[in-house]
Amino acid sequence: MRSTTRLGWPAAHRALALLLLALGLLALLGPVQASAAEDDPYKIAGNVQFEGEAIEGVTITVDGPGGAQVVETGPEGRWNVGVPEAAEYTVTLDVDTLPEGVTLDDPEDDSPETKEVTPNVPFAPKAVNFFIGEGDRESTAFGAQLAQRLVQGVNFGLMLALASVGLSLVFGTTGISNFAHGEMVTFGAVMALWIGGTAFLGASLWIALPVAVLISALFGLLMDVVVWRPLRHRSVGVVQLMIVSIGLSLAIRYLFQYFIGGGTEQLPGASAERIDIIGPIRLTRVDLASMGIAIAVIVAFALWLLYSRLGKATRAISDNPGLAAASGIDVDFVVRVVWVMAAALAGLAGVLYAYYRPGIKWDMGTQVLLLMFAAVTLGGLGTAFGALIGAIIIGIIVETSSLFIPADLRFASALAILIVILLVRPQGILGRRERIG
Repeated sequence: MRSTTRLGWPAAHRALALLLLALGLLALLGPVQASAAEDDPYKIAGNVQFEGEAIEGVTITVDGPGGAQVVETGPEGRWNVGVPEAAEYTVTLDVDTLPEGVTLDDPEDDSPETKEVTPNVPFAPKAVNFFIGEGDRESTAFGAQLAQRLVQGVNFGLMLALASVGLSLVFGTTGISNFAHGEMVTFGAVMALWIGGTAFLGASLWIALPVAVLISALFGLLMDVVVWRPLRHRSVGVVQLMIVSIGLSLAIRYLFQYFIGGGTEQLPGASAERIDIIGPIRLTRVDLASMGIAIAVIVAFALWLLYSRLGKATRAISDNPGLAAASGIDVDFVVRVVWVMAAALAGLAGVLYAYYRPGIKWDMGTQVLLLMFAAVTLGGLGTAFGALIGAIIIGIIVETSSLFIPADLRFASALAILIVILLVRPQGILGRRERIG
């Protein structure tokens, strides 16, 4: 008698068909042009701005191994080059190409137009920015910095909540720790890039965003139909399902790298100018729109989960799948709806995250995957509202911690706080302690 926990050929064929279909979709859409030479494994990139406004046509020279390269800033003030090795390079801004009246005078720096940089991560651009002001340096009080970081933390937390809520619902209804959820975040951003970018339709962002979310939802439906539902029906164990999700994550992630390259692409309006909001708090209009969209979607989702018949069924399955099935709830249908909604929310989070970073990269979802799991665990496994609270807390910690520790360690600070909280409350903020015995 064949074991029901083995991954049989039909399910394996469906998984292969899903990957081939995703490959065909990406091939149909066509690759997005990378902004730097793909032959060079290391990248150096940056911006040139004067008082927050991008400066076009400024000449930048990058000198080092492989010879000197000369590049000009584009309409949004950006420039980038590919370099052959991880070594020290000299980046020089040609002051003669600056607009009239703009200078790089800096009393604290004898050569402000020259910077030394060493790229050390393949395909991850090393940033060299020239942000030019009026010459007088203004120090920002700690309280003002804290207020700004708190608002940015809420913005990041709302974006993280959109992705974490779906991840939590999937775990609550199926028991799967979906490691491919980060790629669903990237998928939404890539779809928005193709639909709203010059490489495809060139549609307005307000058209590209909902279409990208819709395509993400359809991709979530496809994944459930082709992979997850057949595996559930074959009673595949939780550990095996987790391994399948890791494999899907790797496959989809490197498909992204193959088709969009290792550089960073930008959505329209990513370099919008900041405006004064309240006191020292300054945000871009994109930030305000992002927060507004996230809050509206989260409120609508909460109302659906609390008051709709399908939302109540979802909560019932999360609490007790067996009892829910015995009471007449169509578990398969509800789980499929959960996969669709989780993918749609992840796709929307990907678009918002592309503006928050800013930029779209092939592994951008993986960069926040651990933070999503941290938010779900902190709020309480399987609880959507717990994931929301956990995500807001994680977002604020990530942003405010950079005031005290190097920015490169800010994600680690959130995970450290998670460990401390779980030592005090292992079940998470809204989770219920399981009784043993």
